[in-house]
This record gives sequence, structure tokens and C-alpha cells, in this order.
Amino acid sequence: MDRRALTTGTITMSKQVDCCIAGGGPAGMMLGVLLARAGLHVLVLEKHADFLRDFRGDTVHPSTMEIMHELGWLDEFLKLPYEPVRQLFAQFGEDRIKLADFAHLPAQAKFIAMIPQWDFLDFLARKGAGYPGFELWMNAEVTGFASTDPQGKRTVRVKTSEGEATVGAPLIVAADGRGSSLRTAAGLVPTEFGAPMDVLWFRLSRRPTDTAETQGRFDRGRIFIMLNRGDYWQCAFVISKGQNEQVRAQGLEAFRQGVASLLPFEPERTIELANWNTIKLLTVKVDRLDRWYAPGFLCIGDAAHAMSPVGGVGINLAVQDAVAAANILARPLLEHRLSPDDLQAVQHRRDWPTRVTQRLQLFIQNAIIAPTLSTATSPRPPALLRWITRMPLIDRVLPRVFGLGVRPEHVSEFIRNPRGAAPSNAPR
Repeated sequence: MDRRALTTGTITMSKQVDCCIAGGGPAGMMLGVLLARAGLHVLVLEKHADFLRDFRGDTVHPSTMEIMHELGWLDEFLKLPYEPVRQLFAQFGEDRIKLADFAHLPAQAKFIAMIPQWDFLDFLARKGAGYPGFELWMNAEVTGFASTDPQGKRTVRVKTSEGEATVGAPLIVAADGRGSSLRTAAGLVPTEFGAPMDVLWFRLSRRPTDTAETQGRFDRGRIFIMLNRGDYWQCAFVISKGQNEQVRAQGLEAFRQGVASLLPFEPERTIELANWNTIKLLTVKVDRLDRWYAPGFLCIGDAAHAMSPVGGVGINLAVQDAVAAANILARPLLEHRLSPDDLQAVQHRRDWPTRVTQRLQLFIQNAIIAPTLSTATSPRPPALLRWITRMPLIDRVLPRVFGLGVRPEHVSEFIRNPRGAAPSNAPR
């Protein structure tokens, strides 16, 4: 799809749809496509002009590709440029361990696909454009609620490139990220669980002589992650929470030297970090709503629960939320009988796996990441981690948790084969 002309449908100043989704990220796009496949009129509102933003989550896990398989899209999806990650390694000082091998997963794709998020979202936009009821407005920012009627039907205000608009729907979905403005407007406040670290993201070139392994290194107060992206490494230099200004005050050359000491190839490549503009700060946050919904309103993805970058599962939790929401809400929306009980059912379905995943992330943050960042000695792998990764059969636990997640979702038969819906390749 031409990224300069992503908007589908006609932007009108007043519009009524079956479902209006704020946010064109993985959660919003997946939900919009699935509901349109079921025969609903759906409008996805994305505030940016395109999906091209650097250092977004790019790890598409086997659970997400299983959804693609169930929809009949996996072969086409895997024609996009990606790098497969079949194993994960970590080095603690001099000790190197294999964290995960995805070879035994009960899934069609037994690997993590490292794929630019904009390519993933473009793919979903193309699929959505094949359904008569799917609309995507780019450059369309939801600024708040305009009204709510006694039955819970809401209207939102939207700022578009063509002027102000209002959109009404029986269901408004906030999929607009961890800083969701709609969530705030609905009076829903998340509980924060804290994080001991922030992350500095940057790229280094990758050469044919480099290792192909996606890997992490834990060493004397520093943690460094390298993700193989084909012709470059996407790198994460983990720092203690709130230390960004201190790191920058020490100077770019000191930062380069710190990175160089952790590289598995020649340190001179850090000269590619020409200035601080090449290094982006990711402020780590872990939070979760106690209640994900209000009459006519639902939060999913990061708007309902901001995930730690540990495990790179954010995209996949968002997609799982979208699949669960579509499975539960498609029929009530089609039959004009949506109730708060239906929205509660979505939270009930996804709240437990979210809690379990966040607890695991918090355990890793507190038991491994925080001690490593605060130590001046060479760290050792935690005994529990050594045991899990070395015991036969038990060593398959981490690959399953990170590859498929807790309670993976599957597309319902009703959405896989809806009566009267256009095929995914149908022209608009």
C-alpha cells in the first residue's frame, strides 16, 4: 500500500459507524480488520500521516503468526522482509546460556519474526481495505468525547487534515497507547507497578561476518541487547530508571566506549553513533487498568496495560486483546445488543493472561535486571533460570511463554468464515 495514501473511505464531518477505534497500532488495526471481516462498519482513526516511526516494537511472535494462519494470511505475510529468530541467548559475565529454542512450539511458525512494525500495519491496512465495512483515516486524532447518550452510545471529536469531525458509534475503543487520551477522558486511571530501568535504542550496521544471533549481555552494571534486523542491529542499552540525563552528561564518547566494551565485533563500529539524535530514549512503564471499560467504551492493548519490553511481547499481547474483543463483541454489535456485560467479558478473558505476563516481567525486572544494573561485579545467571533452561522438557517452558503467551487466542469460526463478508482480497 502506498504509505502516502493510506486513508480509505471518505472523511466526512459527521459519521456514524458500528465501531470507532482510536489508534492504528497492532491492537486497533487487528480489531478493525476482524470486525470488518465479520460484516461490521468499522472506522480506525490514526493520528499520524503514516506508520513510519522508528524504534517501535518489531517482534512478531508465533502466537500472532498463528492468527495469520487461521485467517489464511500467513504465507502472504511471510513474503514481507523479516529476520527469523529461532533461538534466544543471554550472556551473564562469562556464562552463556540458551534462553529459548522455539523448535518445539505447537505453531505454524516456530520462530519470532523481526519485521518493521510499519510493514505489519501496512499489511493489516491492505487486508482491511478488502472488506466493504473497513475504513481507515490517517492524520485523524481523537481529541475527546463529544457526547454520550443514556444507552451508552458515544460520539468522539476528531481533528483531521480536512477539519473537525464527529464520529458516533455503539462502541468506541481506545487502542491509542499507554498515554491514551480517551482513557483519561473516560475517567479510567491505571495502577502503575514501576520499573527499575529505561532503555536507549539505536542502530549499528550489520556485516556478513557478524553472528546471526539475537542476544543479550548482562555485565557489571550494564545490560545490552542486540536484535538481528538483517542489514543492521537494533540495539538496546539498558540504564537505571531516570539516568538518561546523567548518561548524556558524561558525553557521547563515554557512551560509545561503554557500548564498544559489550560488542561481539570490532568496537570501531560505534563511530556510527554520530550524535545523540541517533540514540532514542524509551521510558519503561508497567501499568494496568483495574477496569477496562465503561458503557459504550473499551480499552485494549497498551491503553489497558502498558507492558515492560522484557520478552518483546507487547505487540502480541495487543493482538491477543484484539482477537478476544472481536470474538466476543462481533455478534452483539451485529445484532445491536451490545451491553456492558459484553465489555466486561473481554476484560475477564484478557485480564488474567495480562496479569500473569506482567508478574513474570516484574519478576525478571526485580530479580535479574535491577541487581545487574546495581552491581560492580560480574553477574551469574540466577539458579532458577539455569535450572529451567537445562532440564529436559522444563526447558520448553520459556519458549512457550514468550512464543505463544499465556492463554493464546484463536479466531472464532464466526470471524474466520463469516456469511456475507467479502473475501480478504476483494476490491473495494
